[in-house]
This record gives sequence, structure tokens and C-alpha cells, in this order.
Amino acid sequence: MSPRARAAVAQAWIRLRADDPAAVSALAVARRSLAAGRGLAALQRFRLIELSGPLPAREELAELLHRSSQFYNPNKEECRVRASAEEPAPLAPEEQAVLVSERGLERRSAAERWWSNVTGGPVEVREGVVWVLRFEEGVDAAAQAADLAVLRDRDHGLLCNPGAQEHRLSGAEVPLPWLTPVRARPRRRAP
Repeated sequence: MSPRARAAVAQAWIRLRADDPAAVSALAVARRSLAAGRGLAALQRFRLIELSGPLPAREELAELLHRSSQFYNPNKEECRVRASAEEPAPLAPEEQAVLVSERGLERRSAAERWWSNVTGGPVEVREGVVWVLRFEEGVDAAAQAADLAVLRDRDHGLLCNPGAQEHRLSGAEVPLPWLTPVRARPRRRAP
């Protein structure tokens, strides 16, 4: 890794090049069975990988991700790197995003070990799934996305099982970091 590495957070947005069976199925179920899904025009699924630590510049970061099967398969998936909060996520302005991660299992230790072996530096790698929802005009997209996000009963929710998963909602302006926990500052004790 180049000596220009800096402490940072970057995202890799990964999706299948072909139709995604999970997204096609979820779209059909939402439209057919859920009131919140009736105005759903499109549904996509991304794997979101967030790397935090001393990271190289965008070009070297993308090349490292491309070299390892720990992150994605370039033969069947495409990967878009987002290296700063100023860069947009791969969402249209009218789309809503639901991030779903396995509670306590979002860390990817094998990818962290690969990174350390190749670059000599530490990195934290976390992975989740981002469902991108686009609704028909006139639909309250944020409210409908929230209703579809968490499974509550057979008439509400689809994308996140609250017994084992966590979720976060966003409009098209996705935060960075989004998956990596932001470390809280210690509170000062009152004198």
C-alpha cells in the first residue's frame, strides 16, 4: 500500500450484473401481498462493504478490491467505490435505501486478514445488504420504505427480520460511514 494511506471510511457498492433473483422475488411479494408495496415501482439489492482504517487513494483501493475474491466476483458482479461523503451513493434522488445487517455478524474477518497480508496494514471490513426502493409518483416514499423495511407481521415489513438483523433507513443521500459504528466520544464527568 502506498505511503499516502490515510485513516478513512470507504464503501464498495456491489450488485449482480444479471437480474437479481432475491430482488425480483421481493418486488413480486411486496406488490402482491403488502399494502406498502403496491406503489413500489422498482427494487434493487446491493451488497455494501464498508472499509475503515488507513486506506489508499480511490484507484489503489478499487484495484485491491478487484484483486481479491474476499470482496466481490468481477465476473458476475459490478463494484462502485465511494471514497468520500461528498460522492453520491449509486441511488437516484427519488429512491429510498434500507440497510440490513446481521446483528453482531457484520464484520468480515477473512477479508480483514487478506487486506493485512497484502497491504501490511489493519482495516475493519463490515458487510450488509442495501435494498433500494423506487416508488410511483405521489407515494410517500419514506413512509412506504419504513413500512416495508422491518417485518412486523404478515401484512407489514419484508426486508429485515428484527429478531436477528439491524436496519437503517436513508434517502438517496446515504451517510458515510453508514454501516461502521461511529465511536462515541467519552462523556466528561461533572465536577
